[in-house]
Amino acid sequence: MNSLLLIIIGIPAIEILILIKVGQQVGAINTILLIFFTAFIGIYYARFEGLNTLRSGLLNLYQNKVPIYEIISGASIAIASALLILPGFITDCMGFLILFPFTRKLLIKNWIEKKYYKNRETKADIVDGEIIEQKKEDKNEL
Repeated sequence: MNSLLLIIIGIPAIEILILIKVGQQVGAINTILLIFFTAFIGIYYARFEGLNTLRSGLLNLYQNKVPIYEIISGASIAIASALLILPGFITDCMGFLILFPFTRKLLIKNWIEKKYYKNRETKADIVDGEIIEQKKEDKNEL
């Protein structure tokens, strides 16, 4: 079966189960307030991190560096914001993990390494060579 279909069906089912269990323990109103609280805190912190990423990207542009990390980081902050808006505790945990700079940096580093460097050998990219210059007289003699 397609794994995307399992994710689309499985995550909301698990979210509903966890929401019911939390609602039984702390009450329905407190559960709803907790969902809104995590959404508001997450969106505020996402805005803060997004502005920091934008500032860092502009600094890299001023230094004539390509802001690759900042571009990927900005996209991951947008994904984290979407996960925080969705009601549920699993999506909130995933959103906060992506949103915090330390874990975001680890996730992006691991993703880049898997995506671009899994089939590469570092020694294959290095070629030893020597430059030999010939004098004009030597060229005419040949």
